[in-house]
Amino acid sequence: MYHPRVENEIITLGIETSCDETAASILKGRFEILSSVVASQNEIHSIYGGVVPELACRKHCEIIRSIAHESLDKADVVLNDLDLVAVTRGPGLVGALLVGLSYAKALAWGMKIPLVGVNHLEGHVMSAFLAQPRIPLPNLSLLVSGGHTELFIMNELGKLEWIGGTRDDAAGEAYDKVAKMLGLGYPGGPEVDRMSRSGSATIKVPAAMMNSSDLDFSFSGPKTAVKHIIEDYKNKGLSLPVEDICASFQASVVRALINKTLFAIEKTNPASISLSGGVAANGALREAFLRLGEELGLPAIIPKLELCQDNAAMIASAGANRYLSNPKDKAWLDFLEMDPKSSWIPNGD
Repeated sequence: MYHPRVENEIITLGIETSCDETAASILKGRFEILSSVVASQNEIHSIYGGVVPELACRKHCEIIRSIAHESLDKADVVLNDLDLVAVTRGPGLVGALLVGLSYAKALAWGMKIPLVGVNHLEGHVMSAFLAQPRIPLPNLSLLVSGGHTELFIMNELGKLEWIGGTRDDAAGEAYDKVAKMLGLGYPGGPEVDRMSRSGSATIKVPAAMMNSSDLDFSFSGPKTAVKHIIEDYKNKGLSLPVEDICASFQASVVRALINKTLFAIEKTNPASISLSGGVAANGALREAFLRLGEELGLPAIIPKLELCQDNAAMIASAGANRYLSNPKDKAWLDFLEMDPKSSWIPNGD
Protein backbone atom coordinates (compact mmCIF):
# COMPACT_ATOMS: atom_id res chain seq x y z
CA MET A 1 0.00 0.00 0.00
CA TYR A 2 1.16 3.53 -0.77
CA HIS A 3 1.95 5.50 2.41
CA PRO A 4 1.75 9.28 1.95
CA ARG A 5 4.71 11.33 3.17
CA VAL A 6 2.49 14.30 4.06
CA GLU A 7 -1.16 14.46 5.06
CA ASN A 8 -2.17 16.46 1.98
CA GLU A 9 -1.38 13.41 -0.16
CA ILE A 10 -3.63 10.92 1.64
CA ILE A 11 -6.23 9.35 -0.67
CA THR A 12 -9.64 8.58 0.85
CA LEU A 13 -12.59 6.70 -0.59
CA GLY A 14 -15.84 8.03 0.85
CA ILE A 15 -19.08 5.98 0.89
CA GLU A 16 -22.55 7.40 1.65
CA THR A 17 -25.78 5.35 1.84
CA SER A 18 -27.72 6.89 4.74
CA CYS A 19 -31.01 7.27 2.87
CA ASP A 20 -31.82 7.11 -0.83
CA GLU A 21 -28.63 8.34 -2.51
CA THR A 22 -25.82 5.93 -3.28
CA ALA A 23 -22.64 7.99 -3.37
CA ALA A 24 -18.88 7.53 -3.57
CA SER A 25 -16.05 10.02 -3.72
CA ILE A 26 -12.27 10.17 -3.91
CA LEU A 27 -10.61 12.87 -1.82
CA LYS A 28 -7.00 14.00 -1.59
CA GLY A 29 -5.95 15.36 1.77
CA ARG A 30 -8.79 16.85 3.78
CA PHE A 31 -10.54 18.95 1.13
CA GLU A 32 -9.43 18.28 -2.48
CA ILE A 33 -12.22 16.47 -4.35
CA LEU A 34 -10.87 14.23 -7.12
CA SER A 35 -14.29 12.74 -7.93
CA SER A 36 -17.83 12.71 -6.58
CA VAL A 37 -20.51 10.34 -7.89
CA VAL A 38 -24.12 10.41 -6.63
CA ALA A 39 -26.90 8.09 -7.83
CA SER A 40 -30.33 9.42 -6.88
CA GLN A 41 -33.39 7.22 -6.30
CA ASN A 42 -35.97 10.00 -6.71
CA GLU A 43 -37.56 8.28 -9.68
CA ILE A 44 -38.13 5.12 -7.63
CA HIS A 45 -39.63 6.80 -4.56
CA SER A 46 -41.55 9.67 -6.17
CA ILE A 47 -44.57 7.46 -6.96
CA TYR A 48 -44.90 6.73 -3.22
CA GLY A 49 -44.51 10.33 -2.09
CA GLY A 50 -41.53 9.49 0.10
CA VAL A 51 -38.63 7.11 0.65
CA VAL A 52 -39.52 3.41 0.95
CA PRO A 53 -36.69 1.94 3.07
CA GLU A 54 -36.87 -1.58 1.58
CA LEU A 55 -36.61 -0.27 -1.98
CA ALA A 56 -33.78 2.09 -1.01
CA CYS A 57 -31.76 -0.76 0.51
CA ARG A 58 -32.25 -3.02 -2.50
CA LYS A 59 -31.08 -0.30 -4.87
CA HIS A 60 -27.99 0.42 -2.74
CA CYS A 61 -27.10 -3.30 -2.92
CA GLU A 62 -27.47 -3.30 -6.69
CA ILE A 63 -25.26 -0.35 -7.50
CA ILE A 64 -22.85 0.41 -4.66
CA ARG A 65 -19.93 -1.46 -6.21
CA SER A 66 -20.35 0.20 -9.62
CA ILE A 67 -20.69 3.65 -8.02
CA ALA A 68 -17.51 3.13 -6.00
CA HIS A 69 -15.58 2.00 -9.06
CA GLU A 70 -16.94 4.90 -11.10
CA SER A 71 -15.56 7.30 -8.49
CA LEU A 72 -12.16 5.58 -8.75
CA ASP A 73 -12.18 5.79 -12.54
CA LYS A 74 -13.17 9.48 -12.57
CA ALA A 75 -10.37 10.29 -10.14
CA ASP A 76 -7.86 8.21 -12.15
CA VAL A 77 -7.17 6.23 -8.98
CA VAL A 78 -6.89 2.47 -8.46
CA LEU A 79 -7.66 0.47 -5.33
CA ASN A 80 -3.98 0.14 -4.42
CA ASP A 81 -3.74 3.95 -4.24
CA LEU A 82 -6.22 4.13 -1.38
CA ASP A 83 -4.95 4.99 2.10
CA LEU A 84 -8.29 5.22 3.91
CA VAL A 85 -11.99 4.40 3.62
CA ALA A 86 -14.60 6.68 5.22
CA VAL A 87 -18.23 5.58 5.44
CA THR A 88 -21.44 6.98 6.87
CA ARG A 89 -22.21 5.11 10.09
CA GLY A 90 -25.32 7.13 11.01
CA PRO A 91 -27.78 8.64 11.48
CA GLY A 92 -30.07 7.24 8.79
CA LEU A 93 -32.06 4.22 7.70
CA VAL A 94 -30.48 1.20 9.37
CA GLY A 95 -30.80 -1.06 6.34
CA ALA A 96 -29.35 1.56 4.01
CA LEU A 97 -26.48 2.27 6.39
CA LEU A 98 -25.73 -1.46 6.63
CA VAL A 99 -25.20 -1.70 2.87
CA GLY A 100 -22.59 1.05 2.79
CA LEU A 101 -20.97 -0.04 6.03
CA SER A 102 -20.70 -3.67 4.92
CA TYR A 103 -19.18 -2.71 1.57
CA ALA A 104 -16.70 -0.35 3.23
CA LYS A 105 -15.69 -2.92 5.85
CA ALA A 106 -15.06 -5.61 3.24
CA LEU A 107 -13.02 -3.26 1.06
CA ALA A 108 -10.93 -1.86 3.92
CA TRP A 109 -10.34 -5.34 5.36
CA GLY A 110 -9.33 -6.74 2.01
CA MET A 111 -6.97 -3.83 1.33
CA LYS A 112 -5.63 -3.82 4.94
CA ILE A 113 -6.24 -0.07 5.28
CA PRO A 114 -7.98 1.97 8.00
CA LEU A 115 -11.71 2.65 8.03
CA VAL A 116 -13.46 5.57 9.76
CA GLY A 117 -17.18 5.55 10.57
CA VAL A 118 -18.52 9.06 10.01
CA ASN A 119 -21.49 10.93 11.43
CA HIS A 120 -23.63 12.05 8.49
CA LEU A 121 -24.36 15.41 10.14
CA GLU A 122 -20.66 16.08 10.67
CA GLY A 123 -20.23 15.37 6.98
CA HIS A 124 -22.80 18.02 6.06
CA VAL A 125 -21.09 20.58 8.28
CA MET A 126 -17.71 19.71 6.73
CA SER A 127 -19.16 20.31 3.25
CA ALA A 128 -18.81 24.03 3.93
CA PHE A 129 -15.05 23.51 4.37
CA LEU A 130 -14.95 21.75 1.00
CA ALA A 131 -16.23 25.04 -0.40
CA GLN A 132 -13.76 27.15 1.62
CA PRO A 133 -11.15 25.23 3.66
CA ARG A 134 -9.88 28.24 5.58
CA ILE A 135 -13.13 29.13 7.35
CA PRO A 136 -12.34 31.14 10.51
CA LEU A 137 -13.09 29.30 13.76
CA PRO A 138 -15.17 29.20 15.84
CA ASN A 139 -17.78 28.51 13.16
CA LEU A 140 -21.52 28.53 13.81
CA SER A 141 -23.20 26.00 11.51
CA LEU A 142 -26.88 25.84 10.59
CA LEU A 143 -27.69 22.39 9.18
CA VAL A 144 -31.05 22.14 7.42
CA SER A 145 -32.13 18.91 5.72
CA GLY A 146 -35.03 16.52 5.26
CA GLY A 147 -34.36 14.80 8.57
CA HIS A 148 -32.56 17.43 10.62
CA THR A 149 -32.56 21.10 11.55
CA GLU A 150 -29.67 21.68 13.93
CA LEU A 151 -27.29 24.38 15.15
CA PHE A 152 -23.67 23.52 15.98
CA ILE A 153 -20.69 25.51 17.14
CA MET A 154 -17.27 24.29 15.98
CA ASN A 155 -14.30 25.58 17.95
CA GLU A 156 -11.91 23.01 16.47
CA LEU A 157 -12.12 21.50 12.98
CA GLY A 158 -14.47 18.51 13.07
CA LYS A 159 -15.42 18.94 16.75
CA LEU A 160 -19.12 19.82 16.80
CA GLU A 161 -21.03 21.03 19.85
CA TRP A 162 -24.80 20.79 19.44
CA ILE A 163 -26.53 23.94 20.72
CA GLY A 164 -30.07 23.66 19.34
CA GLY A 165 -32.40 21.83 16.98
CA THR A 166 -35.94 21.09 15.95
CA ARG A 167 -38.41 19.78 18.50
CA ASP A 168 -40.63 18.13 15.89
CA ASP A 169 -40.51 18.17 12.08
CA ALA A 170 -37.27 19.06 10.36
CA ALA A 171 -37.59 21.97 7.94
CA GLY A 172 -37.08 19.71 4.90
CA GLU A 173 -39.67 17.25 6.20
CA ALA A 174 -42.17 20.09 6.58
CA TYR A 175 -41.44 21.21 3.01
CA ASP A 176 -42.14 17.72 1.70
CA LYS A 177 -45.40 17.44 3.66
CA VAL A 178 -46.63 20.83 2.46
CA ALA A 179 -45.76 19.89 -1.12
CA LYS A 180 -47.73 16.65 -0.74
CA MET A 181 -50.78 18.55 0.58
CA LEU A 182 -50.58 20.84 -2.44
CA GLY A 183 -50.11 17.94 -4.89
CA LEU A 184 -46.65 19.09 -5.96
CA GLY A 185 -44.95 15.70 -5.87
CA TYR A 186 -41.73 14.39 -4.32
CA PRO A 187 -39.17 15.59 -3.41
CA GLY A 188 -41.27 18.55 -2.33
CA GLY A 189 -38.70 21.10 -1.20
CA PRO A 190 -37.47 22.13 -4.65
CA GLU A 191 -41.07 22.32 -5.91
CA VAL A 192 -42.20 24.60 -3.08
CA ASP A 193 -39.15 26.79 -3.69
CA ARG A 194 -39.89 26.94 -7.42
CA MET A 195 -43.58 27.74 -6.98
CA SER A 196 -42.86 30.40 -4.37
CA ARG A 197 -40.94 32.46 -6.91
CA SER A 198 -44.21 33.15 -8.74
CA GLY A 199 -46.16 33.90 -5.56
CA SER A 200 -46.45 36.52 -2.85
CA ALA A 201 -46.13 35.90 0.90
CA THR A 202 -49.52 37.47 1.59
CA ILE A 203 -51.11 34.58 3.52
CA LYS A 204 -50.50 34.41 7.26
CA VAL A 205 -48.32 31.40 8.14
CA PRO A 206 -46.87 31.93 11.62
CA ALA A 207 -43.21 31.24 12.36
CA ALA A 208 -42.96 29.11 15.48
CA MET A 209 -40.78 29.69 18.58
CA MET A 210 -39.66 33.13 17.48
CA ASN A 211 -39.58 34.50 21.02
CA SER A 212 -38.31 31.45 22.92
CA SER A 213 -35.13 31.89 24.94
CA ASP A 214 -33.52 28.72 23.56
CA LEU A 215 -32.04 27.82 20.18
CA ASP A 216 -34.68 25.26 19.22
CA PHE A 217 -36.95 25.20 16.17
CA SER A 218 -40.45 23.93 15.42
CA PHE A 219 -41.93 23.46 11.96
CA SER A 220 -45.00 21.39 12.80
CA GLY A 221 -47.04 24.55 13.45
CA PRO A 222 -46.40 26.23 10.08
CA LYS A 223 -47.09 22.91 8.34
CA THR A 224 -50.42 22.57 10.20
CA ALA A 225 -51.26 26.20 9.39
CA VAL A 226 -50.92 25.39 5.69
CA LYS A 227 -53.24 22.40 6.16
CA HIS A 228 -55.92 24.66 7.67
CA ILE A 229 -55.45 27.24 4.90
CA ILE A 230 -56.00 24.58 2.25
CA GLU A 231 -59.10 23.27 4.05
CA ASP A 232 -60.50 26.80 4.36
CA TYR A 233 -60.16 27.48 0.64
CA LYS A 234 -61.74 24.14 -0.25
CA ASN A 235 -64.66 24.64 2.17
CA LYS A 236 -65.36 27.99 0.55
CA GLY A 237 -65.19 26.48 -2.93
CA LEU A 238 -62.25 28.68 -3.89
CA SER A 239 -59.32 27.68 -6.04
CA LEU A 240 -56.05 27.31 -4.19
CA PRO A 241 -53.49 30.10 -4.65
CA VAL A 242 -50.70 27.51 -4.68
CA GLU A 243 -47.89 29.95 -5.46
CA ASP A 244 -48.92 32.32 -2.66
CA ILE A 245 -49.24 29.46 -0.16
CA CYS A 246 -45.76 28.24 -1.09
CA ALA A 247 -44.31 31.74 -0.81
CA SER A 248 -45.99 32.32 2.56
CA PHE A 249 -44.89 28.98 4.00
CA GLN A 250 -41.33 29.46 2.75
CA ALA A 251 -41.17 32.97 4.23
CA SER A 252 -42.22 31.53 7.61
CA VAL A 253 -39.55 28.81 7.53
CA VAL A 254 -36.75 31.12 6.39
CA ARG A 255 -37.72 33.73 8.99
CA ALA A 256 -37.51 31.15 11.79
CA LEU A 257 -34.16 29.77 10.58
CA ILE A 258 -32.54 33.18 10.24
CA ASN A 259 -33.99 34.46 13.52
CA LYS A 260 -32.57 31.55 15.54
CA THR A 261 -29.24 31.78 13.71
CA LEU A 262 -29.02 35.45 14.69
CA PHE A 263 -29.85 34.52 18.29
CA ALA A 264 -27.14 31.83 18.22
CA ILE A 265 -24.61 34.35 16.89
CA GLU A 266 -25.41 36.69 19.77
CA LYS A 267 -24.92 33.82 22.26
CA THR A 268 -21.75 32.26 20.83
CA ASN A 269 -19.90 35.14 19.09
CA PRO A 270 -18.52 33.03 16.19
CA ALA A 271 -15.85 34.14 13.71
CA SER A 272 -17.88 32.74 10.79
CA ILE A 273 -21.22 31.15 9.95
CA SER A 274 -22.03 28.31 7.55
CA LEU A 275 -25.13 26.73 6.06
CA SER A 276 -25.36 23.08 4.96
CA GLY A 277 -27.78 20.24 4.23
CA GLY A 278 -30.29 19.60 1.46
CA VAL A 279 -32.44 22.65 2.27
CA ALA A 280 -29.31 24.81 1.91
CA ALA A 281 -30.05 24.54 -1.82
CA ASN A 282 -33.19 26.64 -1.27
CA GLY A 283 -32.79 29.96 -3.05
CA ALA A 284 -34.60 32.13 -0.51
CA LEU A 285 -32.66 30.64 2.41
CA ARG A 286 -29.31 31.05 0.66
CA GLU A 287 -30.04 34.71 -0.05
CA ALA A 288 -31.20 35.41 3.50
CA PHE A 289 -28.20 33.63 5.04
CA LEU A 290 -25.67 35.51 2.91
CA ARG A 291 -27.46 38.76 3.68
CA LEU A 292 -27.25 38.02 7.43
CA GLY A 293 -23.51 37.48 7.19
CA GLU A 294 -23.06 40.68 5.22
CA GLU A 295 -25.12 42.72 7.69
CA LEU A 296 -23.09 41.40 10.64
CA GLY A 297 -19.71 41.50 8.93
CA LEU A 298 -19.26 37.73 9.30
CA PRO A 299 -17.97 35.35 6.61
CA ALA A 300 -21.02 33.31 5.52
CA ILE A 301 -20.17 30.08 3.69
CA ILE A 302 -22.62 27.94 1.74
CA PRO A 303 -21.50 24.89 -0.30
CA LYS A 304 -22.29 24.75 -3.98
CA LEU A 305 -25.57 23.02 -4.78
CA GLU A 306 -24.16 19.56 -5.50
CA LEU A 307 -22.52 19.50 -2.07
CA CYS A 308 -25.75 20.42 -0.28
CA GLN A 309 -27.38 17.12 -1.24
CA ASP A 310 -26.23 13.87 0.35
CA ASN A 311 -22.83 13.08 -1.13
CA ALA A 312 -19.71 11.10 -0.30
CA ALA A 313 -17.17 13.91 -0.66
CA MET A 314 -18.35 15.38 2.64
CA ILE A 315 -18.07 11.93 4.27
CA ALA A 316 -14.56 11.47 2.91
CA SER A 317 -13.58 14.92 4.23
CA ALA A 318 -14.97 14.28 7.71
CA GLY A 319 -13.34 10.84 7.78
CA ALA A 320 -9.96 12.07 6.57
CA ASN A 321 -10.00 14.86 9.14
CA ARG A 322 -10.81 12.43 11.96
CA TYR A 323 -8.10 10.01 10.86
CA LEU A 324 -5.44 12.69 10.45
CA SER A 325 -6.23 14.14 13.86
CA ASN A 326 -5.03 10.85 15.42
CA PRO A 327 -3.66 8.43 12.78
CA LYS A 328 -2.34 5.99 15.40
CA ASP A 329 -5.78 5.38 16.94
CA LYS A 330 -6.30 1.60 16.90
CA ALA A 331 -10.03 2.11 16.24
CA TRP A 332 -9.29 2.84 12.58
CA LEU A 333 -8.03 -0.75 12.14
CA ASP A 334 -10.41 -2.44 14.60
CA PHE A 335 -13.65 -1.80 12.72
CA LEU A 336 -15.30 -5.18 12.06
CA GLU A 337 -17.66 -4.84 15.04
CA MET A 338 -18.78 -1.35 14.01
CA ASP A 339 -22.59 -1.14 13.82
CA PRO A 340 -24.83 1.47 12.18
CA LYS A 341 -26.43 4.13 14.38
CA SER A 342 -29.92 5.20 13.30
CA SER A 343 -29.87 8.16 15.71
CA TRP A 344 -26.66 10.05 16.40
CA ILE A 345 -26.26 13.75 17.19
CA PRO A 346 -22.59 14.75 17.36
CA ASN A 347 -21.76 16.73 20.48
CA GLY A 348 -18.06 17.32 20.84
CA ASP A 349 -17.11 13.71 19.97
